[in-house]
Amino acid sequence: MELVGNIKNYVWGKKGSESAVAELAKSNCQDFVINENEYYAEMWMGAHASGPSSVKSTGEDLQSYFSRYDKEIIGGHDTLPFLFKVLSVRQALSIQVHPNKAEAAKLHAERPDIYKDPNHKPEMAIALTPFKAMCGFRPYNEILSFCRKLPPLMELLGKNNAESLSQGLQGLKVCFQDLMTADEQSLKTCIKEIYENYTDVLKAADIYNIFQQINRDFPGDVGILCLFFLNVLRLQPGEAIFLSANEIHAYLQGDCIECMACSDNVIRAGLTPKYKDVETLLKNLNYEAAPASQKSFQPIISDSNYKLFSPNIPDFAVAQITIPKDQDKYSLKNEKFGSILLVLEGERTLKAGNLPEIKLHKGSVVFIPGNCGERVEFSTVGDGSNFVGYFSMYNSFLEKC
Repeated sequence: MELVGNIKNYVWGKKGSESAVAELAKSNCQDFVINENEYYAEMWMGAHASGPSSVKSTGEDLQSYFSRYDKEIIGGHDTLPFLFKVLSVRQALSIQVHPNKAEAAKLHAERPDIYKDPNHKPEMAIALTPFKAMCGFRPYNEILSFCRKLPPLMELLGKNNAESLSQGLQGLKVCFQDLMTADEQSLKTCIKEIYENYTDVLKAADIYNIFQQINRDFPGDVGILCLFFLNVLRLQPGEAIFLSANEIHAYLQGDCIECMACSDNVIRAGLTPKYKDVETLLKNLNYEAAPASQKSFQPIISDSNYKLFSPNIPDFAVAQITIPKDQDKYSLKNEKFGSILLVLEGERTLKAGNLPEIKLHKGSVVFIPGNCGERVEFSTVGDGSNFVGYFSMYNSFLEKC
């Protein structure tokens, strides 16, 4: 059945027709009108209580639908174990981590107004356009090199603390905790001196434009200095990153597909007007360091039509489906826990078991029940066109392993 995505108008999103979210929402629902002065940040596709999709034919929210039907349509679960999204990022999102299951349950019990559910939130992002993000700590010596090239940063952290980065993880803990708890005036002074006197270092590291952008949007924020601690990734369309529990990150700019465990738990500590829980972030953080080259997540390619992004968790996997215009048919195994398909390009008809055919087009969002047959088949419409879509699903690949 076709779904209508739930749109989020956060101020970090892209405006009007510049947003991939807005363009897909317009294609997804003919009644949707793009306001060129509005921000369109996210489209949620799933059953999370903070933004459930609705059934296109009836307007009913997806979780209400699930509660009325045999749970076999989602493999016996009470709800979908994943949440599927499209993001359009204009300005940096928060410096953040997502808690593991035990910590998520504890935070939700203590502060349910901030931490909305008891679930963990590992997530994956797959770039739709050139996409920039900060992800994970740089190698320790790389951070130390920045400290030595930037005297204001060395002064902020303290020379002895900064030099302890050469000892690895423990040195990073001390430095990063000092950075994140520094007083506001010291941060502003450090950022100002770096911007005015050390543009050569910023340009040599290829972060000058990002430094400018973040400083313009969040002047004096500690997240600006995180550029010297965290890897800066530049993903090309189709490239992916996976963020496990307590992996520090911040999206900076671009459009992406995102899939995660069905949760909205975020621990924030910078680059945001929202509540910052610095103490909790520092306590839960994974301080392991690795170069940017190790942060990309590679898909499993089973044939020329199918790439599977399968992280080592059961909650979700994402498959990219591409069908060239001269290929009349393509079929794949239906997932027993149900799946959601998003169409990015092209037209096809979709057939699953004995259910009616659905004509797919750009922006189509379709829930495919887990008990509607073993195969899902795509067939050409008219003269055919190149087709690109993404499936979000329970990670049954782990069971096969």
